[in-house]
Amino acid sequence: MRVRFAPSPTGALHVGGARTALYNWLLARHDGGTLVLRIEDTDRERSTPQNVEQILDALRWLNLDYDEGPISQISRTERHQELLARLLHDGHAYRSTATKAEVDAFKAEHGAERGFRGDPEHEGAVRLRVPDDGATVVHDLIRGDTTFAHVHLDDPVIARADSSVLYNFAVAVDDLDAQITHVVRGEDHLSNTPKQLLVLEALGAAPPVYAHLPLLHGQDGKKLSKRQGASSVQEFRDEGYLPEALLNYLALLGWGSEDDETILSTGQLVEQFAIERVSRNPARFDHQKLRWLNGRYVRELSVDELTERLEAFTGRGGLRAAVAISREKMQTLADFWPLAGFIFDGPADDRQAREKWLGDDGRAALRDVRAALEALDPLTMENVQPALEGIVAAREVKPKQVFQPVRVALAGRAVSPGIFETLVVLGRAQSLARIDAALAS
Repeated sequence: MRVRFAPSPTGALHVGGARTALYNWLLARHDGGTLVLRIEDTDRERSTPQNVEQILDALRWLNLDYDEGPISQISRTERHQELLARLLHDGHAYRSTATKAEVDAFKAEHGAERGFRGDPEHEGAVRLRVPDDGATVVHDLIRGDTTFAHVHLDDPVIARADSSVLYNFAVAVDDLDAQITHVVRGEDHLSNTPKQLLVLEALGAAPPVYAHLPLLHGQDGKKLSKRQGASSVQEFRDEGYLPEALLNYLALLGWGSEDDETILSTGQLVEQFAIERVSRNPARFDHQKLRWLNGRYVRELSVDELTERLEAFTGRGGLRAAVAISREKMQTLADFWPLAGFIFDGPADDRQAREKWLGDDGRAALRDVRAALEALDPLTMENVQPALEGIVAAREVKPKQVFQPVRVALAGRAVSPGIFETLVVLGRAQSLARIDAALAS
């Protein structure tokens, strides 16, 4: 088995493209096949080195390796020209100067459903000859058979007047030369497939097996777009998602596993993946479900590994103690600093929280807590928790009437890691200093 991932470097790698890359990778790894990376860079204006690097960067972050490539499509121009000349010589293609107006006139005369047929000329764009009889059938592992009657197909343009080849010709030739056995790509390419099959037929080549993946939709049922949230791989990375969680989620979109598990390791995905089980219906990308799943992955990491990832994500060191007390409230890496950054940068200044919790009753509770903390030696979880719970009992109030004033004094806001754990991480001197500052304000 030989499969390929062939992105166009016209921007960042969208999650839809990432899912296509993943499915090709899973297919190759499941069957012991070869994955070829081809960069379809024939659009020279938009195919920049920076865009190529964005794709490679996304694949590296996702840990999707490839066995051959990256192969630049533009580097194969000589081969494209060789086979284009062969088709012209053998009569499978012809040059035509027909304009859109002439194509429209042809259809007006022969019927709107009739495919355009031109007359050979000495110049102009190169068109592939499509027979009038018969049909091209796309045999698809996901969608079944789709039939394209030749009488309805235009003779497609496969090269410009300067002989520079167009997408459908280049793709067919590149898949042929790379000996690709399975083409797995988005269903938006389905309309291109009969043209590529006709090119392969004209070259006397056997076609690969095709599988066209359903597109990703947002929760509104429309094609996934940036306005619905992050859409590129790098955006998800910047928002603090873990690559293994994103891969897990993408793998299940439209596929699922036999035993309907939610969390599947990369090894399990490779073992269970089957392209035939992919649904032909559009899959809905749910950012909230991904966020929940990512939280599961975050909490399954060891404290040391999560600390390593967070220190790389934030660019800050010495986070381990804060990570240990924050992980249960985190769903993404980006949640950490808003939750625990006060430990390092000092309390936030949430005026609403201060007004709510540091009134007369709150300050009275805070003074009791200060006195209790000052008397504790050492300041440990075993000592802190019963001391603060004792204050709650003595004041005959709900726990939040004591704990929230302490939280606001330490964090400057009403949300933080567990209050007992926070006091221990900050230590006696820093905890008392922050309580004194809150009382003084």
